[in-house]
Amino acid sequence: MEERKTEGDVLDKVRRHIRILVDIGRLSVEDADLDRFLDKTVIQIARAIEIHHVKILRYRPETSDLLLVAGVGWKDGVVRTATFSVDLRSPPGRAFQAGEPVSIRNFAEQNDFIRSEFLAEHGIVAVSNVPVLINGAAWGVLEVDSTAPRDFSQDTTEFLTAVAAMIGTVLRHNARPDEQARLMAAVAEAQRGQILLREMQHRVKNNFQLVLSSISIQKRRYSDPESHRALDHVASRINAISLAHDQLAPRAEGQVVRLSHYIRALCSAIRNQVEEVEVEVECDELELTIDRALPVGLILNETAMNSIKHAFGSGGGKIRVKLIGGVDYSQARLTVSDNGRGMANPNQNGSGLKLIASLARQIGGAIDQSSTSAGTTTTLTFPLIT
Repeated sequence: MEERKTEGDVLDKVRRHIRILVDIGRLSVEDADLDRFLDKTVIQIARAIEIHHVKILRYRPETSDLLLVAGVGWKDGVVRTATFSVDLRSPPGRAFQAGEPVSIRNFAEQNDFIRSEFLAEHGIVAVSNVPVLINGAAWGVLEVDSTAPRDFSQDTTEFLTAVAAMIGTVLRHNARPDEQARLMAAVAEAQRGQILLREMQHRVKNNFQLVLSSISIQKRRYSDPESHRALDHVASRINAISLAHDQLAPRAEGQVVRLSHYIRALCSAIRNQVEEVEVEVECDELELTIDRALPVGLILNETAMNSIKHAFGSGGGKIRVKLIGGVDYSQARLTVSDNGRGMANPNQNGSGLKLIASLARQIGGAIDQSSTSAGTTTTLTFPLIT
């Protein structure tokens, strides 16, 4: 726990923060290698906050998770390999999606967030997260972790926010050579709309973060589990739409979504929401316009969430997702199946099934659902019109 400080202690801490911010600024100029800069930065953060565990997480849209790209205090082999959920019940996930700081004094004293197996394995009981932003949209998260309960002060949050802003500036202006080449290629494609698309994606992502932040605020106003479940369900739908925008790519005929990438990212997000449920994915490489890809993604999200809520007991289970093209007359088929308990009398008037049927009609598709004691299978067949 951060002890009550005297005025002199507070002044010393502020001076230390300023000195280390200057050191980090110097690193950003002296070290052109991004990985090395981040590795040195987490060490400086640990010094400033007097903490043993620090990590920087980068969001990966292709898998919808946060990759640990730099850290100090962790076991060997986890840096640049360990991943974390972007679910709203994950502290870094909340910070990333809502675009706001998240601090937890002690996981044992709250019910809003889940401590990951990674944190439990390292004995972490308190965390503080701030988003790393580029042009207003979240690139990732900066997190500090404590093995003892700790009240992270406003000074600490402001220091982390300042460091995150510096990291964002370095990411934007000091990209690695491969990223520089990619940016140069993007400039060459500007006449075909690539730069405009990226700007739109930043703005759309920022808007989604505002909505998710509003939902997280609403959750704090209600204590009953049913309200929390309803708001979490709404948040999962918004996240499904946000992921589709992450997969936008320009084509001569307009903006399309790489459907296979979208489904894999969506399944990764679903998998990260429940530890006991395994999600297997098999996808053909297909593309659709965004207005047709969104209903497909929302149907997948709705079907998988129904399985998570109703199909499995405490032991968990498995969800299989398969997308294939070239079915019949230029159609595709999305199949979502689980090995749960099945639905003896499904409520055809339920909001979830009504939404699925409505979404299928929007893209000229057909829904078929079968259920036995061995599990439930939902199939969407739809025309491949780009």
